[in-house]
Amino acid sequence: MPEMTPNGVPVFNKPEKMPEIMPIERIDDFEMRLKRQDAFWSREIIDRPVVHILLNSPNPEYPPPTEKTFASQRDRWMDSEYCAKQQLHKVMNTQYLGDALPMAWPNLGPEVFSAFFGTELDYSETTSWSIPNLLDWSEAGKIKFSADNFYWKKINEMTDCLLQIGKGKFYTGYTDIHPGGDALVAFRDPLNLNMDMIENTDALKSLLAYVDDVFADVFNYYSDKLQSASQAICTWPSIVSSKRYHVPSNDFSCMISNEMFRDVFLGGLARECDDTEASIYHLDGPGALQHLDSLLEIDSLDAIQWIYGTGKGRATDWLHIYKRCQDAGKGIQVYPECNEVDALIENLKPEGVWVMLVGVNTVGEAEEAIRKIEKWT
Repeated sequence: MPEMTPNGVPVFNKPEKMPEIMPIERIDDFEMRLKRQDAFWSREIIDRPVVHILLNSPNPEYPPPTEKTFASQRDRWMDSEYCAKQQLHKVMNTQYLGDALPMAWPNLGPEVFSAFFGTELDYSETTSWSIPNLLDWSEAGKIKFSADNFYWKKINEMTDCLLQIGKGKFYTGYTDIHPGGDALVAFRDPLNLNMDMIENTDALKSLLAYVDDVFADVFNYYSDKLQSASQAICTWPSIVSSKRYHVPSNDFSCMISNEMFRDVFLGGLARECDDTEASIYHLDGPGALQHLDSLLEIDSLDAIQWIYGTGKGRATDWLHIYKRCQDAGKGIQVYPECNEVDALIENLKPEGVWVMLVGVNTVGEAEEAIRKIEKWT
């Protein structure tokens, strides 16, 4: 039996000294790319800000996995080997420019962390969603993490498949983890949780504390597992780093007042940041902006990922938000188009900026943008 934490999460049996991060076969300067991304967390630059650009290979040569027929969408998602081969096909037919590094992560949808506590997930072609399992607070005791849980075992299986198939070709990351308010929404559903904020605050806070305890154990398990396999740390925001970083979030927060947010959730988010080496908050949509100043008060929060949403303008329409973050000493992850780079350089400090250029069509466009960013020092 493996060693367990008091919350029943397995402890990964890591070596006394973690191995060095493995090189990537196609990336000669992988060490410098990692160093730039490590510097991002402390709002420093080595020679320029981080710039991340992906392009489809003009002549894709790496073959896709052999087509399979699945009885259901769920069966397709659960085929670990097939999913790993799909990831390899995508990675090998992508050009990684600037500081981008090949990566893949096991994915069963954004609420898989809640599934570790007993929720079930339904699947479509592109995503999954939870089926609430806490229908009455008298049953809160059944919300427990279990190492025997199907989804916990499946994510570990998928991680192992990626580690095996990706060795030397890409870094394997950890799955999308949503503790805190996002986990409670999955247990209760948004309507019920809104009522709980008024009628069941004490019970909500108690469950929240337990979920956050489990998060710390789960995060350490994944980080130890990956670093023991010579991996950099990465997950869905595409940051690849030697730092054990986390992406705290609370999409439910757009439905509640800042007073409620501070009372119930802010402390747990601060703890998520304290329990990890680096952190970038996923701030999703204009409805969540009311909480930005509260988030900027978290000393251990390193950066903000501001996602303004489709139809809400472009990166340069939100310069005032990025400036607020920088004025508070936080880094920022920005998603501009090439023709917005000049405006970013004119208005923002280069320290602590992580640029993911979108809408790039050619290597020439990418190289021109990188040349501009090289002067942003």
